[in-house]
Amino acid sequence: MNYVSFTTPDGAASWGVSLEGRVHDLGPSGAGLAPTLKDIVADGRFGTLSEEQVREAPAYDEADVALLPPITDPAKILCIGVNYVSHQEETGKTNQKAPTVFTRFADTQMGHLAPALMPASTTQYDYEGEMALVVSKDAYRVKAEDAWDYVAGYGAYNDFSVRDWQLAATQWTPGKNFPGTGAFGPYLVPAADLGDVDQLKLETRVNGEVRQSASVADLYFSIPQIIEYVTAWTKLSAGDVIVTGTPGGVGLFMEPKGFLSAGDVVEVEITGLGTLSNTVALDA
Repeated sequence: MNYVSFTTPDGAASWGVSLEGRVHDLGPSGAGLAPTLKDIVADGRFGTLSEEQVREAPAYDEADVALLPPITDPAKILCIGVNYVSHQEETGKTNQKAPTVFTRFADTQMGHLAPALMPASTTQYDYEGEMALVVSKDAYRVKAEDAWDYVAGYGAYNDFSVRDWQLAATQWTPGKNFPGTGAFGPYLVPAADLGDVDQLKLETRVNGEVRQSASVADLYFSIPQIIEYVTAWTKLSAGDVIVTGTPGGVGLFMEPKGFLSAGDVVEVEITGLGTLSNTVALDA
């Protein structure tokens, strides 16, 4: 089932489920099951709603609502860098001993079809198609063998990167936190609906040209390893987001460089999670 957060045609923030091109409103402006999708994750009801419950709620055509990041206000967004073997090879950062972790701020995120904002201060705006997971419950010092119990669901992510700012120093935070650069969506899909995530395929396209293509099985640090490592040093809560890494094929390492320009359409498609699409726009 494809869970979404959105704003109604009247501008009210809500959440619900997208079925057959219709968004059924289960939030404050509709059925009123909970204030936000994050609340449903936290109280354990995410992924448990029946199709009958969903269809009884008021609905809009998906084209008439504005999709938001599925989790609009995560307390933490942790991103894993250089975590596909193909990306390690193109960067020269092989044989890592531990995951590379950086943070993204919640207010840098945007949803499906929202513009990806390219700041005027950059000439090196890049894409990174990724799969994100949402944490289902409080998690601290989780062992890898128990990690799947802490995953609520998954969605597509595009970690748009301002490379000249990212690479100006050893810390990546500036290049990863400009407004309108963390695309998340269109949907959050329950983990139970997907089965073995290693079977999922991730593909990133720029103006229809395939730039990245990989199986989730190609992650260098697996999802259980990531959760074990991250929760060894920080407490996670329901609704927190972990962005698991990008495959090889980013614009920075293409010859000639494959950086983005205003008007470029970037799509991230993942098996079972839909296609996240954003058009690059100048942020003067």
